[in-house]
Amino acid sequence: MMETKFEELKARLLEVNDISSAAGLLYWDQSTYMPPGGATARARQTATLGRLSHEKFTDPAIGKLLDALEPYEKSLAYDSNEASLLRLTRRQYERAIKIPAAFTAEVANHTSESYQVWTEARPANDFERVRPYLEKTLEYSRQAANFFPDYDHIADPFIESSDYGMKAEDVSRVFAELRQELVPLVSAITSQDPADDSCLHQHFPEEKQLAFGLEVAQQFGYDMNRGRQDKTHHPFMTKFSLGDVRITTRTKEDFLGDALFSTLHETGHALYEQGIRMDFEGTPLARGTSSGVHESQSRLWENIVGRSRGFWKHYYPQLQSVFPDQLGDVPLDTFYSAINKVERSLIRTNADEVTYNLHVMLRFDFELALLEGELEIRDLPNVWRERFEADFGIAPPDDKDGVLQDVHWYFGLIGGSFQGYTLGNILGAQFFSTAAKAHPQIPSEIENGEFQTLHDWLKENLYQHGSKYTAPEIIEQATGSPLSIEPYMAYLRTKYGELYDLES
Repeated sequence: MMETKFEELKARLLEVNDISSAAGLLYWDQSTYMPPGGATARARQTATLGRLSHEKFTDPAIGKLLDALEPYEKSLAYDSNEASLLRLTRRQYERAIKIPAAFTAEVANHTSESYQVWTEARPANDFERVRPYLEKTLEYSRQAANFFPDYDHIADPFIESSDYGMKAEDVSRVFAELRQELVPLVSAITSQDPADDSCLHQHFPEEKQLAFGLEVAQQFGYDMNRGRQDKTHHPFMTKFSLGDVRITTRTKEDFLGDALFSTLHETGHALYEQGIRMDFEGTPLARGTSSGVHESQSRLWENIVGRSRGFWKHYYPQLQSVFPDQLGDVPLDTFYSAINKVERSLIRTNADEVTYNLHVMLRFDFELALLEGELEIRDLPNVWRERFEADFGIAPPDDKDGVLQDVHWYFGLIGGSFQGYTLGNILGAQFFSTAAKAHPQIPSEIENGEFQTLHDWLKENLYQHGSKYTAPEIIEQATGSPLSIEPYMAYLRTKYGELYDLES
C-alpha cells in the first residue's frame, strides 16, 4: 500500500519536472537562438508553464500523499533514497503552497519581459529603460518574502531557497570573516605593478576558441552524448534531464580568457549534474543541493584546476599550437601570470580570484538594503558607483559596466542571488583540499592532463547524491568538517604569494 502511494507521488513529481524542463528549454532558447520578436509570446509561454508547474506541485493530492507516507518515511533510514525524497519534497511542498500560483505566473511573465529589455538596455547603457521593470521586480520580491512572515530578515526566504540551512545573519558573518582576510591580501597585491596580460588581448578567432575550450571540457569529463555548448549573453548551465545537460559561453575575439574560462566554469556545473545518480531522474533529488555547493564545482574546475600552473604545463603547448602567431613566443610563466592577474576591475564575471568576492559582497549588501527599503532603485546607479569606488578605488564610467552588468536582478527576484558565488569559492577549495589529501597524486595527474581521480572523488562524495543531503550535511560528510574559509585562504595565500612574492 505504502509502496503504491510512493510510486504515485513519484509519478506526480515527474509530471511537474517535465513541465519545468519544458520551461527551461524555452529559457535556453530565449538566451541562445530566439529572435527578439519572440519576446512577448515567450513571456506568455513561460508564464503559462510556470503556472502549470506550480499548480501541479501544490495540488492538495501531493500534500495528502506526503501525509499518508509519513509513517513510511519514519520507518526508513534517514539517508535512504526514499526517505530523502520524501523529506526534500515535503520541505519544497510546504514552501510552494505559501506562494499563490497566480503570483508565480505573474512573476514569470514579468521577468521574461524584464530580461528581454535588459538584453537591449545594457549595451545601450540605458538604465532608465529597465528601471521600471527593476522597481516592479523589487515589489514582487518583497511580496514573495512576505509569504514567509516568520523570517528573521526579509532576505532569509530567498537565501534559504538557494542555500538551505543559511540565513542572512550566517552569510553576513562568513562574509565579514572573509573580508577581514581578503582586504589586506588585495592591498598587498594591488600595491605592486599588475601582471602584463597583453598576450591575452590579441585576435583569437572564435571558432578556435570554442573548439579548444570544449575539448578541455570533455577531458574534464563532460559527456557530449548528454550535453552541448552554445553561445549566449551571460553564460549558464541548464539541465532538461540527466541525459541532457547543456552549457553556454560567450566569446570575444580580442580577448582569449572570456570564452575559455566561461566554458570551464559552466563545465563544472555540468559535471555535477551529469554525475547525479540516474535513478533520481525526474525527482527533486536530481539536482545540486544548493547554489553554494553548485558554485563550488564551477569555481573548482575553472580556477583551482583551470588556472593552476600544473594544468597549463600540460595544456599550454596545445594552446600555442592552436594560436601560434599569438602565443608561440609567449613563455608559460608570462601566460600563467596573465590569466591570474589581480587588479581592481569593474566586471564581476571577469574578476580575478582575489578580488572576486568583494564584487559579491557589494551585491549581497545591496540586496539586503533594497529589500529592507534602505535603498531605492532610482538611487542604485549612484550608490553603486560610490560603493564601488570606496571598495575598489575605481568608479564605473557608465551603468553598462556598473549596475546593469549582471543578469540576475533582471531575470529573477532580488535576494539570494549572489551569496552562493562566494560560498562556492570557499567550498571549492575545501572539497579540493580534501580530495587531494585522500589522493595526493591529484596535482601531478593534473600536470599530465588527467582528471579521472579528482572527478571520481567528486562524483563519489558529492555529485551522485544530488539533493539527497542538505549543503551542511554533504559538506560535513565529504570533508569531515563544516564550511570553513581556511582551505580557501590557504589556497589564495599559497598561489598568489608565489605569483606576487608576498611574505608569508
